[in-house]
Amino acid sequence: MATKAILVGVALIALGVIVSLASDSGSVTSLLPAFLGVVFLAIGLLARARPASAHHFMHAAAALALLAVFGSLGSAVGRGSTGWALFAQIATVIIAGIFLQQAIMSFRAARQARQDESASS
Repeated sequence: MATKAILVGVALIALGVIVSLASDSGSVTSLLPAFLGVVFLAIGLLARARPASAHHFMHAAAALALLAVFGSLGSAVGRGSTGWALFAQIATVIIAGIFLQQAIMSFRAARQARQDESASS
């Protein structure tokens, strides 16, 4: 999952930079996906650097993904965004949503593996 967090971070950084350049936006808010991406990247790198604590970092990444989905979706719907802003918000929802779904599947598989291990002991 650490690699997936890193990939999500890189994708969000690229999204933020590309949208900011393409929209010729002078607003820092167009870089919000990039800021989220930096945090995902940092979490992924920390999880790789400290494997014993990786599960904690991945739970933090999942929580961040949930916030990103709700925040971007809420902003897209609540503000009635259009153009590049809407594109960035929808792309953020998709990227973070896929990561969140993968994280949940990983957490469930880890729990099942622990239960299977304790049942066989």
